[in-house]
Amino acid sequence: MACVAQASLSRPPVLPGVHNIGHAARIIAYGDADVMVAGGAEKASTPLGVGGFGAARALSTRNDNPQAASRPWDKERDGFVLGDGAGMLVLEEYEHAKKRGAKIYAELVGFGMSSDAYHMTSPPENGAGAALAMANALRDAGIEASQIGYVNAHGTSTPAGDKAEAQAVKTIFGEAASRVLVSSTKSMTGHLLGAAGAVESIYSILALRDQAVPPTINLDNPDEGCDLDFVPHEARQVSGMEYTLCNSFGFGGTNGSLIFKKI
Repeated sequence: MACVAQASLSRPPVLPGVHNIGHAARIIAYGDADVMVAGGAEKASTPLGVGGFGAARALSTRNDNPQAASRPWDKERDGFVLGDGAGMLVLEEYEHAKKRGAKIYAELVGFGMSSDAYHMTSPPENGAGAALAMANALRDAGIEASQIGYVNAHGTSTPAGDKAEAQAVKTIFGEAASRVLVSSTKSMTGHLLGAAGAVESIYSILALRDQAVPPTINLDNPDEGCDLDFVPHEARQVSGMEYTLCNSFGFGGTNGSLIFKKI
């Protein structure tokens, strides 16, 4: 039995999961492959990883209460918590998947990227780069922002990043921003860096399958300007949700968004 395959490796800071999944989908769309395996993996909880991000003042110092350290959009947030993990998706051309009787969880319909190159660790306050990535994903999907039922946010628990992403969501969703559900699963997993986009894509897909939105834990006192529905503390059951959006925004201003559709 012969197998012919192609492979690629992506390593921008934080974003390889989203980029790998998006590029894999485009390889299939271009007709260059029927099946692609894409995702990301990372183990950064090492002296080098902790030391480097600590020197960049990106990590929470809530060492006396670690279970409450990752608290996206909360007034008391002070940085992210490193996590280790991996996530992989099998992407397949639709007719090919149907022919072999594959279990199809969702359809990847949109992929958007941007690069704002604003600062090595901080995004622009207006979230312009994040907004552009979401806008590009929506354009690729051919849908309106109001059709998105849930946003799996980048939401790292950094003072600057969380506010910028909240503003970006408001910019893109307009009046619909008050209705869309937004949460950060990093509040529970920590920041998985290169694995984050892949694992959070899986969260986004399972939210469609189960019609249930994961929560943002530790969100006790929302910060000023962070006034969206962040699904605090407990998961929320929904109905009729057709699309979810997954965001990953990396250091250096590299941004990516994916949109999934219910099958």
